Amino acid sequence: MDFRRLWLADAAAQLGMRMTFLAAPLLAVLYLEASTFEVALVRTCETLGMLLFGLFAGAWVDRVRCRPVLLGTSLGRAALMLWVPAAALLGVLALWQLYLVLFLVGVLTVFFDVAHQTYLPRLLPPEELVSANARLSANASVAALAGAAGGGYLVQLLTAPFVFVVDAVSMVWSALWIRAIRHRERRVPRSPDRHLGREIVAGLRFVFGHPLLRPIALSTATTVLGQSAGMAVSAVFLVRDIGLTAGVIGLLGTVGLLGALAASAVAGRLVARLGQARALVGGTLLLGPALLAQAFTTPGWGLVWWSASALAASFCIILTAVVQATIRQTVCPPELLGRVSATMELMAWGVMPVGSLLGGAFGAWAGTREALLVSGALACLAGGWLLVSPLRGMREVAGAAGSPAEKTS
Repeated sequence: MDFRRLWLADAAAQLGMRMTFLAAPLLAVLYLEASTFEVALVRTCETLGMLLFGLFAGAWVDRVRCRPVLLGTSLGRAALMLWVPAAALLGVLALWQLYLVLFLVGVLTVFFDVAHQTYLPRLLPPEELVSANARLSANASVAALAGAAGGGYLVQLLTAPFVFVVDAVSMVWSALWIRAIRHRERRVPRSPDRHLGREIVAGLRFVFGHPLLRPIALSTATTVLGQSAGMAVSAVFLVRDIGLTAGVIGLLGTVGLLGALAASAVAGRLVARLGQARALVGGTLLLGPALLAQAFTTPGWGLVWWSASALAASFCIILTAVVQATIRQTVCPPELLGRVSATMELMAWGVMPVGSLLGGAFGAWAGTREALLVSGALACLAGGWLLVSPLRGMREVAGAAGSPAEKTS
């Protein structure tokens, strides 16, 4: 029952963030008439929080109970999101305000996400983690699906600033479900000789000294660097180069994200059939070419390229996310999980602002289609980290407390 409440809270939060993810760049393009590079800065501000605070969040969450963190960050994000429509009503909304709100919301999201991943193993036994991670990934899929369609429609119906009201309501709804959780975590014992800096270093050492987590982290960083560079110019590409409206962009996202929904439904069975390692390697190798296909999009029937790309990429992203989360929760000691989760998230979200800046700068210089080509090609390199790691010859990953037991077939 408590996991169901956590699952519903996550679903509401995911929906709100997904609508913001679509509405924010469209707000910059359609409402504030931002340039290509200024739109890329929207993505940078959304993701800069992980780069600046990710490691601190991981060490801090390991010291505290997670439920109050989840509750506070949900309410905080709701309050911040109301700033955008309020400024729009007063006629004073400017790009710098959008950047600031997105940055602050992103910082709170860092703490929410790290606490969320750390809380799950405290709430459930190890044998239920794969199923739970798959269900939480389904939230991301459904939210992405609904957020793309609903967000695009609401941008046209309400205009982009007022979509943030709906986002704020979803965060309040998330907070109500978190508050309803009855499970109470044990108080984390405080040691007088604990040192935040040493704890952060311990998390970094564990990840980069681990034969499985290190290549996964580097592969994720490479994928996300390419993906974020492409996403930074995608709104400008679709609106100004292809000539699409916000509603059509939302519809395209809906078609493509059916792949994420399918992955959430079959991830457990697919991992059981292929094994964790094979599913991770295969999904990563397919993801790069899927992202590369976006660059071939043209008006009319050429939109099939964008939909097919999103369909395949979303499937691979959800599949690999489920496997990565399960491997991390399996091999990591409980007392390190917050820091290890934050380090792994840093390798993903931390490179996003860098990728956004690079994509925006390259798109402004060479063109948005050329930026999509380069970003997709970069994502194709990610599988190389896994192919030169022990994962290449493995099927399953087992073990605990950082001692993976490798099973080959």
